[in-house]
Amino acid sequence: MNSNVENLPPHVLRLVYKEVSALAADPPEGIKVYPSEEDITELHTSIEGPEGTPFAGGIFRMRLVLGKDFPAVPPKGYFLTKIFHPNVGHKGEICVNVLKRDWKAELGLRHVLLTIKCLLIHPNPESALNEEAGRLLLEDYAEYESRARLLTEIHAMGGPGGTSGAPQDPNDGPQPKKHAGDPTKRAGPSAAAVPAALGNGASTTSNCSSNSTNSSTSNVAGKKKADKKRALRRL
Repeated sequence: MNSNVENLPPHVLRLVYKEVSALAADPPEGIKVYPSEEDITELHTSIEGPEGTPFAGGIFRMRLVLGKDFPAVPPKGYFLTKIFHPNVGHKGEICVNVLKRDWKAELGLRHVLLTIKCLLIHPNPESALNEEAGRLLLEDYAEYESRARLLTEIHAMGGPGGTSGAPQDPNDGPQPKKHAGDPTKRAGPSAAAVPAALGNGASTTSNCSSNSTNSSTSNVAGKKKADKKRALRRL
């Protein structure tokens, strides 16, 4: 993408540099900012998936692009990490009012980042770019949550998709709709996945506890049997 540094007037560049420096030094909670010294008009960030949402535990990479008419015209936002969300298109483009009709030059980039993070908590199906996600959010929230969590686990939790910046593709990844009738497939990570995430510690502890109990019971029964035999011999 071509830089807009040369297209922006010096006073705007100074304001952008000042704001980006402030964001990098004191970012909003759950957001990290990675400024580029070569191109201040393209701001890379990462947003932590908010707790209580299907995106919890994920780290979502994103970029804001400042056009030549900034700040009169809002920046454009794109998710680089794949995400199943009504307001994020298949190429990562973001649809939110603050980047459109509600934009005001004085709002600033911090407000934009906070608004996008809030969008992860409160999606707006009425302005959906991903129509399937918007429909499921309204008609079958459990299925929407399952799809959103699945892509979060695959692409935003340290896997290759979480750092690749690959464009959105509606056909990428497994399609969990075939499990729609099985609630155990829709309630988040499987039971087997939880011990794996803990280094198999939970599974090992459970198995060891069970084996220890069985072994102890067997030893007690054996001891009683041997004592009974010795008593019979004395008679």
